Amino acid sequence: MAKKQKIRRPSAQTPKGFRDYFGAEVTQRKAMLDQIAHVYHLYGFEALESSAVETVEALGKFLPDVDRPNEGVFAWEEDTDWLALRYDLTAPLARVYAQHRNDLPTPYRRYAMGPVWRNEKPGPGRFRQFYQCDADTVGTASVVADAEICAMLSDVLEKVGIARGDYVVRINDRKVLNGVMEVAGVLDPADPDAHARERGIVLRAIDKLDRLGPDGVRALLGEGRKDDSGDFTDGAGLAAAQVETVMAFMDARRDTGADTLARLREIVGDSATGADGVAELEQIAALLDAQGYGPDRIVIDPSVVRGLGYYTGPVYEAELTFEITDEKGRPRQFGSVAGGGRYDDLVTRFTGQAVPATGVSIGVDRLLAALTAKGRIDKAAPGPVIVTVMDRDRMADYQSIVATLRQADIRAEVYLGNPKNFGNQLKYADKRASPAAIIQGTDEAARGVVQVKDLVLGAKLAAEASLEEWKENPSQTEVPLADLVPFLQRLLS
Repeated sequence: MAKKQKIRRPSAQTPKGFRDYFGAEVTQRKAMLDQIAHVYHLYGFEALESSAVETVEALGKFLPDVDRPNEGVFAWEEDTDWLALRYDLTAPLARVYAQHRNDLPTPYRRYAMGPVWRNEKPGPGRFRQFYQCDADTVGTASVVADAEICAMLSDVLEKVGIARGDYVVRINDRKVLNGVMEVAGVLDPADPDAHARERGIVLRAIDKLDRLGPDGVRALLGEGRKDDSGDFTDGAGLAAAQVETVMAFMDARRDTGADTLARLREIVGDSATGADGVAELEQIAALLDAQGYGPDRIVIDPSVVRGLGYYTGPVYEAELTFEITDEKGRPRQFGSVAGGGRYDDLVTRFTGQAVPATGVSIGVDRLLAALTAKGRIDKAAPGPVIVTVMDRDRMADYQSIVATLRQADIRAEVYLGNPKNFGNQLKYADKRASPAAIIQGTDEAARGVVQVKDLVLGAKLAAEASLEEWKENPSQTEVPLADLVPFLQRLLS
């Protein structure tokens, strides 16, 4: 007799770097996206939903983690084209604007929300699929658009529940940094390719200030740095005066925006590019101040360094300033939840013409994590009211009850499992985090009533009440069927 071949079953697990999202998480995210969209609408931005798949050529090469296959995107070959899942929502915008620019208003103000995919090395809290929520203005070089984005970002954070004082929007300008590079002797406007190696090391060192501290950055600007493991990283080899110029830039923030701008103007000296950057920051600061966005919400901060090969003007970042407790019980700052800036070269790839643009991207999942950590979002949203089944032959009656509740905008369902064990029905309601269960047997049906079991109160009594209090069963109430809707509305409120 032939040996029976063993069936190989697929492994039931998510791919590495991905995760599943269940009811409460999806509901919370949708609620947050609706709040953000409301603010975007108030500012006149229009929704855009573009394809999740783009050609690799259209996406370009803007991912930092280029040691991954296909330069960090999930890509595949189809016929003669290479296609890829979008890695952000900005690159598709550039393609959309270039393709439809004759039909779109100028400037074009759009927002987009949805998942993006990055073929990056996964880690704790770092997934390969995540949500972004962007707003961009394409077609104007005016820094009024940048100031508006920063004000809108502040409004969004307060709309979703981040209190004033718990966040700060920080602004810098890439032109100021380029001016500092000129003064430090690692950027020559007449020969942009000169000093490329040294300039790259300087920019990477600046970006590591939070992790390495001033001494570590100073070492990288000079001869190099040896870490705790003994590994040595080559430095930029700058002279002492050059190092001090860069360090002065990183330490330029003062108590007021005006003093910070004055210090930056000193540092950039005769650099025309640097002076332009300072002037842009001055204009942005004046515009925000006129609208009431003071230093309690938005500040000029030279330490903001984003997308060094991408942004061309003002850059901004929203940081949460409150502390949370990590998984080991240690306090730590939550950090950045949004960022953006001016990127005047992205659309130009398609058109060959200068098309200025600026925008912001909000990390919705990080915002949700922050609000949950602060106790401002319930980890488990209430489930539906459960109508239990006491008699299979009366299923139409039970469905009639839930129909009445749904018409009153009360979330409800009939138990559809095996109704023989009533205890299992209540266990199901507990697992669904149901606030109440409706019970109607033959006797209750004959009298036109139902029993409403307050599951929240019942759980509390079971944990805290005395035996006598528990026996009184205050968590269960007989309610006339005609009064069920108003009774539940009061209970749920």
